[in-house]
Amino acid sequence: MPDAGHDGIHNDPRRTPVVLLARRLPNAKAGGAYKNHRAHDLAAAVISHLVMESGINPLAINDVILGNATGGGGNVARLAALTAGLAESVPGLSVDRQCGSGLEAIILACRLIQAGAGELYLAGGVESISTAPARAHRNAEGALEFYDRAQFAPLATGDPDAGVAAENVARHYGITRARQDAYAMESHTRALAAQRNAAFASELVPFADLAADQGIRGNLNARLMARFPPAFVAGGSVTAGNSCPFSDGAAVAVVTSLEHARTLVAAGDTDTGASVGLAFRASAVAGNDPNLLGVGAARAMELLLASTGLGIEQVRHSRVEFNEAFAAQVLAVADLLDLDPVLFNHDGGALALGHPYGASGAVLVTRLLAQVQATSQQTPEAKSQPALETGSQARAAAGQDAFAMLSMAGGMGLAAHFQTVDLRPQR
Repeated sequence: MPDAGHDGIHNDPRRTPVVLLARRLPNAKAGGAYKNHRAHDLAAAVISHLVMESGINPLAINDVILGNATGGGGNVARLAALTAGLAESVPGLSVDRQCGSGLEAIILACRLIQAGAGELYLAGGVESISTAPARAHRNAEGALEFYDRAQFAPLATGDPDAGVAAENVARHYGITRARQDAYAMESHTRALAAQRNAAFASELVPFADLAADQGIRGNLNARLMARFPPAFVAGGSVTAGNSCPFSDGAAVAVVTSLEHARTLVAAGDTDTGASVGLAFRASAVAGNDPNLLGVGAARAMELLLASTGLGIEQVRHSRVEFNEAFAAQVLAVADLLDLDPVLFNHDGGALALGHPYGASGAVLVTRLLAQVQATSQQTPEAKSQPALETGSQARAAAGQDAFAMLSMAGGMGLAAHFQTVDLRPQR
């Protein structure tokens, strides 16, 4: 590990990656508000807003890196950058690690800064399930054979659909229907409370007349949840109620060096007024049995902790955003890591907010940054309240830990470690 300075991060501010600013579109139900907008249009809306709000020099952007899972190929990042009005000199790179694509894009930007390859990146992810193209292979005769989704593992190994894999996880790890339903209801309850308290307001970029996430439900109760039938396997426990909704969305972050971030804040070039950013510390990716694809995040977190020397107790006292594709998978990962699932997603997760595949990992980082910046702007009196000293309410002082993690198609997991950092000029 590199030497740490007073911020708890690498001593060289030119090589310390920082998420300075992150914004996202409200997640729309697939076939809903964004049904007439392709993926590059969604990403372009966030990019153009970020450039305006951040005060960065758009000509200084080294690259635009976007994750995407169901698009038509090509290079959606380059198309989005040009659609957003960025100069032709600004390149673009598209990343596909399925549900982890958006987080992987941000990690890649951070690694490039650590390597000294550049100083300023726009990184995140985008998904338009509504406009995803039909896909087909050509058979030996040249005829098209259409398929619903890409293959992620050899058929001999097992390549189940995500819902079937969630049932596999529930059965293998003994995750009951009751636990799944209760967790899903809690996710909606938290998200609804956060929405009512305007907790999402600072991170959202309204688009296509949509100003709030569409998936949050305020009418769920145990009786209604019990009425949902198994959605994927007869007699199973995974239902539409304890699964995430299909969503369209985009999330993008300004990733720069600590030195440059502090220069922007000192000059007053950012319109956010935020004095706290997220410094990237480390990440880990892992593979696991594709038949149990939902628990890959547990293995990734274990590798991350082993490589950094951190312990699981440190995670228990940190903010953790974990993508909630299915309640069964979240609970299984929590059990495997010996964590209380109440730690995850203080303002609700994908079960309520939605899961726009390629964007979801970037949404996790956007949520983390919004939370620590909101906490940093509270009055000293508010910060001292006991409610801010428990559970997932990590303090926003410099050096406090934050984690993002998710599981991915094909049997993989991804985890990233960030620390809050003071962006005010240092004496």
